[in-house]
Amino acid sequence: MDKTNLFFLLSLAVFLVSLFFLASASPLLNCALSDNDTVPLGSFITWAGLIALPMSLYWGSLKFRKPEGSFYKVLSLCLKITIVLAILWLPISYALAGNMNFNFGQSTSFQGGQTAMKIFWFVSFAIPSVTLVLCLLHLIISLFRSNAKKQ
Repeated sequence: MDKTNLFFLLSLAVFLVSLFFLASASPLLNCALSDNDTVPLGSFITWAGLIALPMSLYWGSLKFRKPEGSFYKVLSLCLKITIVLAILWLPISYALAGNMNFNFGQSTSFQGGQTAMKIFWFVSFAIPSVTLVLCLLHLIISLFRSNAKKQ
């Protein structure tokens, strides 16, 4: 097994394990990593899953690592931006919420307020959404290319 396949399988495994913990609402998510219970393990599990999803697409398709043609160059750039955003998700989320629990309130200040919460949820949903759209576009293009070769 070459390193590309290994990286793909590791990324996919991290994503699936993270997804399992989140979907099952595992008590492990609330496990405190600090003495004062302000840093939950769930924040890091979510972060790992958000990084692993676009990384699994990156390592799973050569077209995203070495794009050919202008369309795949755009798709590859979008995926790389998504990966960077996923890596920055935890510090961005902390800056928006002001805490590692990512709790938001009704405060009038930006940090921890409703506007910050909307940005947090937008970023949190954008990472997997963009990754899935890029994957679907890649699958559609691959399907059309394979049908064109058959004819």
